[in-house]
Amino acid sequence: MLRSLGQRPVTGSDEDPRVAELRTAVSRLRRELAAHPAEFPDRVIAEDELAALAAMTIDGIPEIPRLRRSLLLIAGAIGSVSALAKGLTDVRDAVDLFGQPRGGQG
Repeated sequence: MLRSLGQRPVTGSDEDPRVAELRTAVSRLRRELAAHPAEFPDRVIAEDELAALAAMTIDGIPEIPRLRRSLLLIAGAIGSVSALAKGLTDVRDAVDLFGQPRGGQG
């Protein structure tokens, strides 16, 4: 029935597991950030970059330099908020699954 509607079943998906891991980590950190009561100067930057990372997981394999740029901006924006440290580490670990960009840049 799902195939007739143009949808794929969840089991047996051909999705890259790195993308799934990144999507999960980004989603978790977005929820943690949304629930965090304190305001801080770069919160909007973190929210925007997390939204960009989430969007990148929709289109297949993200570009590694763009992943690393977003991670750097997120880390700079929320790096001093200890309550978000675990979520940030999870996102960093998920980005690291993609390895280094070609040419050793990043």
